[in-house]
Amino acid sequence: MDTQRIDAVVIGAGAGGLCAAARLAHGGLHTLVVDDKDRLGGRASTEEIDGFKVNIGAIAIEFGGVFEETFHTVGAPLDIRAPEPASSFFIDGKVIDVGRGGWSLLLGQLTKQASRILEKFADARSGNLPDGRQSTEDWLKGYTSNATVHALFRNLCAAIFACNAAELPARAFLTYFTSKGAFKKFGFCPQGTIGVWNSLGSAIRRNGDIWLGTPATTIHTANGRVAGVTVLRNGERVRIDTDLVISNAGPKATVALAGSEAFPADYIAKVKNDLRPAANIVINVASREPLINHPGIVTFGKTRRLCNMANLSATCPELAPPGWHLYVAYAVPVPALGDFDSDAEVALALEDLREQFANFDQAKILSIRVMRDDWPAQRSCAGYDLPRETGIEGLWCVGDAVKQYGNGGTQACAETAKIVTDAILAARPRRSAGRV
Repeated sequence: MDTQRIDAVVIGAGAGGLCAAARLAHGGLHTLVVDDKDRLGGRASTEEIDGFKVNIGAIAIEFGGVFEETFHTVGAPLDIRAPEPASSFFIDGKVIDVGRGGWSLLLGQLTKQASRILEKFADARSGNLPDGRQSTEDWLKGYTSNATVHALFRNLCAAIFACNAAELPARAFLTYFTSKGAFKKFGFCPQGTIGVWNSLGSAIRRNGDIWLGTPATTIHTANGRVAGVTVLRNGERVRIDTDLVISNAGPKATVALAGSEAFPADYIAKVKNDLRPAANIVINVASREPLINHPGIVTFGKTRRLCNMANLSATCPELAPPGWHLYVAYAVPVPALGDFDSDAEVALALEDLREQFANFDQAKILSIRVMRDDWPAQRSCAGYDLPRETGIEGLWCVGDAVKQYGNGGTQACAETAKIVTDAILAARPRRSAGRV
């Protein structure tokens, strides 16, 4: 077996892994990223179907915050175009733009109990939050019985956290919408979401390497600390000796790579008992006739499973061949945190689309992807996240299973990378190794 030495290995080329690798490489550590897929981005990548650039998962990249700051820090261009308006609601066939009025405007149009709900949002901003055991659905029942409001909250939970309001702790929901910032400005990448990862990949390669199609097979440990990683590269096993490994594969897969006996018992218990894998259904649709003219993302009111939809080609026409409109719709099954019938849930989502858009049957379905189990929309429902420390010195986790409480999406993954790499770089001298 070939053996090499490197400063740091990052397992997984998703949002958290790439942001971490870019920060480490920029900080002077020669960094190797390995991923079993043949493209960057993990569950937020892009594939081409019939001339359309189709995103596999995440599409919306937030301006401001840790994600954009990562690109500025490492000197990587971030090519993002913002739709205007960016975020609206599609209720009873009408688009409601809340970009300026926020919750007050939206809820005021839907329920007489709006003031009571808004008071609770104000309380949450002051730090008065539920204890984490009450679901968002049960919390909302205490203030309104309005069916449209409940449907809207369900779809917001589904769109942001890939779960239902009955499954998401109210504390996590309120934390996101009061301190993480709902209705923020975001944009789409004209190359597909993979475009932002290719940019970050170029920054990594200035002081590192990326090996795609190269699965990690083993994380080696010795005396309570990480000692290296074995990967399968071009059919050959390669051992990388290192004292720093960051895993973007999720805690469950990380434990499998290193062996449960290497971890403290309390960490294994958390991986086994605390994680709540979530599920998502992604439907990519093309049409000659527009389904909706809103250029950004709309969140729906009363639906069976459909939660939101983005009009990608309105802002980024490069994503579709001339004369075509490209949309991506998201649906969340019931339950999202347990077993479900994929075919039945997809059928309900398609029924929603036909009900919302009278001309949907003239559209062309490019792909339907059910993201569940080992490849979910989010590896852990918000409110049930694990620590980034694993109990093994030098082995860290990043990504959406270890995000800050109440956060979600690529922004949350980038935040985990910053927290971990800041701690690593603060404790290590700045140095550089030879290329692998």
